[in-house]
Amino acid sequence: MTVWTRTLRRVIGRSERAEPIAAPTPAQQTLDLGPTSSVEIAPNDPILAYLQGAPGPVDLDDLELSSPAVDALRADGVKLVVPLVSSGELIGTLNLGPRLSDQEYSTDDRRLLDSLAAQAAPALRVAQLVREQEAEARERQRIEQELQVAQLIQQHFLPTELPQPAGWSVEAHYRPARAVGGDFYDVVERPDGRLAFAIGDVTDKGVPAAMVMAATRSLLRSAGSEQLGPGQVLAQVNDLLHGDIPSRMFVTCLYGLLDPRSGEMRFANAGHNLPFVRSEAGAAELRATGMPLGLMPGMRYEETEHRLEPGQLLLLHSDGVTEAHAPDREMFGTPRLRAVVAAGAAERGGMLARVLSELSRFTGVGWEQEDDITLLSLRWEGEAAATVRSERSFPSRRGVEREALAWLAGVVSGSGLDQPRIENLKTAVAEAVMNAVEHGNAGDESLPVEVRVEARSGELLVGITDRGGGRTIPITETPDIEAKLRGEQTPRGWGLFLIQSLVDAVRESSDGSRHTVELVLRTDGGTTDD
Repeated sequence: MTVWTRTLRRVIGRSERAEPIAAPTPAQQTLDLGPTSSVEIAPNDPILAYLQGAPGPVDLDDLELSSPAVDALRADGVKLVVPLVSSGELIGTLNLGPRLSDQEYSTDDRRLLDSLAAQAAPALRVAQLVREQEAEARERQRIEQELQVAQLIQQHFLPTELPQPAGWSVEAHYRPARAVGGDFYDVVERPDGRLAFAIGDVTDKGVPAAMVMAATRSLLRSAGSEQLGPGQVLAQVNDLLHGDIPSRMFVTCLYGLLDPRSGEMRFANAGHNLPFVRSEAGAAELRATGMPLGLMPGMRYEETEHRLEPGQLLLLHSDGVTEAHAPDREMFGTPRLRAVVAAGAAERGGMLARVLSELSRFTGVGWEQEDDITLLSLRWEGEAAATVRSERSFPSRRGVEREALAWLAGVVSGSGLDQPRIENLKTAVAEAVMNAVEHGNAGDESLPVEVRVEARSGELLVGITDRGGGRTIPITETPDIEAKLRGEQTPRGWGLFLIQSLVDAVRESSDGSRHTVELVLRTDGGTTDD
């Protein structure tokens, strides 16, 4: 006796022994009649349609049907085939050889087999459904694990902070779709002061796309460190990707260089969405063309030059924005995005917020995001800029002040302060960070110390925030060594006095859970009000 289906086959040979075997492919069905014999039934074999409509057991000796499967069954000694039908669907058969008594199958035998088939078919179908659900659950778990790995790869290779040249605001937004794609962006400050910026999109999804994204981003950084032009960078990355990238996969990418001192920009495009420049006159696309990366070796990429003026903004985006759909399947589209950019927003970060707000309104409630959404903007605030801000969090561990100082040195390099004042500021910040680690967060590495730098009109402010709650630091008391020895003053206070002596002003604030010390230096030679 043999049972076969699209997803499950069980074998009951002439010895009445049953054992499970692997599922057949959709292209063929296999009837296993013993340990060493099998019959393959093609999807278009007429025996399938015949058994689907058979009223009961089918005697193969009396069956007149041109069927390769029937011929093979007869050759293997099958005499009687009993269809197993559940809910009108043929899900298997009971195949029987000759009776041991050599007598023909009687009417009672056939009636018994028919009754057995009627009871066995629903039970078999239930077993099939359970097996299918288990397989689907395993597949869903595999996919979820793959998505988690891909997300970790993307999160690791996207920048955690962006450089903020004096007078500029650089903002980015990345929102992954559920089926993780390969969007990426990057902004790196070159040693000559120029910004190298990139945005890209890898075709395909999941771990393969995330791996190609990571490789592309690393290759762009490596090529960008060689002082090459944008077109040369893309050409080099294209040649390195070609041959190693999986088949039917490629990368669209826009790569450029911006001099924040003059606003001059050069960029090259490898098949990516065109960027927008917003000015008082509206929004315009900057055109540059080229083949996507990884498709063909030896490609060359033309470079486009443009000069940004104070108050203008460059917006780069991925097709997850323009190809988003409304509930009626209308696409957001490039013209609509251009109109949103042209309407603009004057405040810092306002452009990205405006685009995302319009996209949310267009797609409606319950929208299932189809692709990654990536936005990158570079705005020249010019003389109208009130604040240039940069911030970073550090763990509360011993020695972390050295990491904070290394980061601070890069941030304040273009602040206009002379070197002695920068060194004074670094000493004050180191003392404040150590105090935040030791006393504010009590050395708990799970609590961050946040360092914020703001370049305002005429002054540079550095804020150090811990989780010390509403505590107060006595920063105004002048240390007296004799009083400290007599116990009339607390032994502490030297570091705080040092901080106060190195900067123009020290401010302290708390919101009940976060405690902040702000260090202020004048950059225009004026005085600072405490």
